[in-house]
Amino acid sequence: MKLSRGLAVAGLLAALPGLALAADIDGSALSVLWGVPFAGILLSIALMPLLAPIFWHHHFGKVAAGWALAFLLPFAVVFGPGAAGASFVHALVAEYIPFVILLTALFTVAGGIYIRGNLHGSPALNTAILAIGAVLASVMGTTGASMLLIRPLIRANDNRKHTAHVVVFFIFIVSNAGGSLTPLGDPPLFLGFLKGVDFFWTVSHIFPETLFLVGALLAIFFVMDSWYYHRREEVLKADPTPDTRAVGFDGKANFALLGVVVVLVLLSGLWKSSVSFTIAGAEVGLPGIVRDVGLILVALVSLRLTPKKVHEDNQFSWGPMQEVAKLFAGIFLTIIPVIAMLKAGVNGPFGAVVAAVTRPDGAPDPAMYFWASGLLSSFLDNAPTYLVFFNTAGGDPAVLMTTLAPTLAAISAGSVFMGANSYIGNAPNMMVKAIAEDRGVKMPSFFGYMLWSGGILVPLFVVMTFIWFR
Repeated sequence: MKLSRGLAVAGLLAALPGLALAADIDGSALSVLWGVPFAGILLSIALMPLLAPIFWHHHFGKVAAGWALAFLLPFAVVFGPGAAGASFVHALVAEYIPFVILLTALFTVAGGIYIRGNLHGSPALNTAILAIGAVLASVMGTTGASMLLIRPLIRANDNRKHTAHVVVFFIFIVSNAGGSLTPLGDPPLFLGFLKGVDFFWTVSHIFPETLFLVGALLAIFFVMDSWYYHRREEVLKADPTPDTRAVGFDGKANFALLGVVVVLVLLSGLWKSSVSFTIAGAEVGLPGIVRDVGLILVALVSLRLTPKKVHEDNQFSWGPMQEVAKLFAGIFLTIIPVIAMLKAGVNGPFGAVVAAVTRPDGAPDPAMYFWASGLLSSFLDNAPTYLVFFNTAGGDPAVLMTTLAPTLAAISAGSVFMGANSYIGNAPNMMVKAIAEDRGVKMPSFFGYMLWSGGILVPLFVVMTFIWFR
């Protein structure tokens, strides 16, 4: 895994002396001011589409790069170019490149499947698609299920006046909550699986919570969508998608390729190999190389096998993927000091957050673990956030799966469920938003979306706390 990615950055390594320095940062030695670039990129994503939409549309990549440099350059001055270069390469090689390769593979393969026929976006049909997506999310991942179903869902509602709420609930259910039952569903659970948590542990311990959340969201959505649907002039007389053929699938070969993606991801977690390479403190093993190369080949095969007409019917374009890749490049870099400060535990600038999850008698507080891991996962990468609290709770999977099972359940639920609280809480959120906007849906702003999540999700999380995490 490290070798293939290492070749891509070989030129950079040659230009950065001292990259042999450890990539780990002592978060206890950092000031909270190092989190300013991360806060800056978040505020840029939130405000610039509202205040300067034209500039943002053409230059969001430059803005993300600017905030990344606002962290890297001062960090190089204070800690040395070697430490800055090591941190950059570690984020690139160990985190960002695998992240983008997986998203690109899923985006490409799912974009090669066209659900033909004219689905009519009634409340019953929309609710059924969301329910199917929730099931698929734990089988093929939240990203895979989102990329497979978002286009046909938007097309089914292209004769509706109000469609933004449909996409918002899609993000809630398919892009987040539905992926909470297996390690294939969401990255935090996959990391837990790599740490020794049994594959079926999550489904056996947070199934009631998932059923409650998904069921409640589907019920709320059905009532809301029915209210919109029966309003005067909600359904446009001219349907942009004519009734022509029966419902079916084009590009069926991509279903097999989706299966290959799932196998590759699962294999990279199950396969243990002593073959590895270290680049600037980032260790890359053979299973990762096989996974990433395999994913690239899957994407190329999909592009080769998918008929051009399928992509045209799907209105497939690389714009949404490019937007996510550029913005998350900035996020992955500016988040480096924030994660380091969290990893420092009670000795770091965020020590109060870590200390808050422990009761006076020293026992872990599941409710606080649920909210701490969840709120941080709403704005940080939920995978490292999961690991921070996993280790805070002891880090022993055998103990966490038994004696401290309520704590591990709280960490798992918070990390996955609350990724829906903002557009950047989980990668599929941003991808779904970008695809919807590309298809003409006027999505809520960053803070507008948080009004939806705050008004609908947060009360449900409060109820869950009193039922399961007290």
